[in-house]
Amino acid sequence: MTSYFFDTTYQDTTYGEEEMNLKEFESCQFINCDFTACNCIGVTFIDCTFTNCNFNSTKLNHTALRTVHFNNCKMQDINFSMCDKLIFEMAFSRCNLDFSKFYTLRLKETQFKNCSLIAVDFMAADLSEVVFDNCDLYRAEFDKANASKADFRTSYNYTIDPEKTKIKKATFTLEGCKGLLYKHNIIVE
Repeated sequence: MTSYFFDTTYQDTTYGEEEMNLKEFESCQFINCDFTACNCIGVTFIDCTFTNCNFNSTKLNHTALRTVHFNNCKMQDINFSMCDKLIFEMAFSRCNLDFSKFYTLRLKETQFKNCSLIAVDFMAADLSEVVFDNCDLYRAEFDKANASKADFRTSYNYTIDPEKTKIKKATFTLEGCKGLLYKHNIIVE
């Protein structure tokens, strides 16, 4: 049986391995919480906000993230592709998402602001109209992704192969174009 929690604030809480399972949270706030030991199964977050939380290596199996905002969170090595894909909608600000996986997910119009996205797997994801605002995309993987109309203008360290990634009407700066030409082994000054 699923437990339901509405408009509650959780602060300075450390969650155990199964403590979050089969729970639904709506309009809740999580502040300075630690989810690193969690193996979230069947959890639903609707209109929730996470601030200064630690999710490093958290397992999100069949977890629903519906209009969820993450602010200044540690989220390394998270496999978001195991989440429930119905109304999958998130925004990230000042988060460390290094080594996380968004493989095949629909991320249309998602906002990544001031995030570290080192070695993140965006393969075959729908990144159309995504905004990467001042993000480090070093070694992020974009093969077979649809990044049409995505905004890369203020981000850096990305390498994208236009032959393997749809980038129609995506925006880049002249400096960022180096990341589109890397495979040709040319020097742009």
